Amino acid sequence: MYTVLHAVVPPLAKVVWRPTVTGLENVPRTGAVILASNHLSFADSLVIPIVAPRKVHFLAKSDYFRGGGVKGTLQKAWFEGMGMLPVDRDDPKAALGSLDTALEVLGRGEAFGLYPEGTRSRDGRLYRGRTGVAHLALTAGVPVVPVGITGTERLQPVGARLPRIVPITVRFGAPIEVAGRYDGVPPGKARRLVTDEIMTAIQALSGQEEAGVYNDRAPDA
Repeated sequence: MYTVLHAVVPPLAKVVWRPTVTGLENVPRTGAVILASNHLSFADSLVIPIVAPRKVHFLAKSDYFRGGGVKGTLQKAWFEGMGMLPVDRDDPKAALGSLDTALEVLGRGEAFGLYPEGTRSRDGRLYRGRTGVAHLALTAGVPVVPVGITGTERLQPVGARLPRIVPITVRFGAPIEVAGRYDGVPPGKARRLVTDEIMTAIQALSGQEEAGVYNDRAPDA
């Protein structure tokens, strides 16, 4: 399904939205890698796989994979075909399960995408990164490619029934290597240092104002 969808969806989306994409050369074509992006819209998890030069797995609400009937079947096929992996957000252990899922993807030598802010920004600012991204990078010993997206918050605002034609820009930054750099550093400190380095790179790519605090608003997309 992935092969079929990616033969149709990316070319069509690029013709319609004409996204500006830079830094594709920074995304390794093979091997495990994390793509860490800012988060402005539910559409980010579709935009990145559409423009990336390789398959990227993101997590998506398990509800999207459970629908019945023709609509449910098509919806499940769409999300699976776009490389999405289900996560049950109502499960108290979902956070740990998400990390395990990510490590499985990375263990297979694939690309995993995530948002260090934890949930999308409602005011356009860049919020402080949570250290899960650093935990994954340090545990798996894989590079992190920072990603800066602009414009997706206007693609389909809350309440809009159809997506709009708006300028979208996706910038892929230089990979941040972590393997071997933090040997002997206390784990908690290493995770914070790596996360802050990643967020600094994302801010440079996105140009967002830094909020300086965590985004604690409950995600709905």
